[in-house]
Amino acid sequence: MIIWINGAFGAGKTQSAISLRYRLPNAFIYDPEKAGFYIRSNIPDSMQKPDFQQHKFWRTIVYEHLAYMAANTDDVIIVPMTITEPIYYEEIIGKLRKDGYQVHHLVLAASEETLRVRLAKRGNKQNSWAVQQIQRCIQGLSNPMFENTVPTDNMSITEVVEAIGRQTGLQLQKDTRSWWKARWPRLTCRWR
Repeated sequence: MIIWINGAFGAGKTQSAISLRYRLPNAFIYDPEKAGFYIRSNIPDSMQKPDFQQHKFWRTIVYEHLAYMAANTDDVIIVPMTITEPIYYEEIIGKLRKDGYQVHHLVLAASEETLRVRLAKRGNKQNSWAVQQIQRCIQGLSNPMFENTVPTDNMSITEVVEAIGRQTGLQLQKDTRSWWKARWPRLTCRWR
């Protein structure tokens, strides 16, 4: 099973993915951004694009990697990644479903104001790339094809994870991490 956690930057994707991973007995977090970084660092400047998702190669890698894992493990694969272009959604999530893989797609939604506050807490300046993407993400994710919206404005990470559990039908376990270990990923996300 694949759980794709979508949403604008600052919606809580990474923190929710980490917390969800600790509440499932067999779960793995797959980060498609790493494939984008790999592509960026291994092609000439003349081939660079403003967003690595624009490379068809990135979408192919992500699809192939997820299909390979889904075919070879019973682990729940958690994918925290913003994707707002319908064609990209179809080339990855749509194709995975068409090929028989179980993919739950959820959008963590938040207002522009909430996203700006969260990104500021992470240290993103008003002119940062993430802040500049807010309108594009909100508009793109309003497309009905991006189903299963979880409004996160007034929710804690624990509440978001429980909502994901309900929508996917997964039986979540208690998070047994200490307070410090549970907080550490949030702090490192802010630091990064």
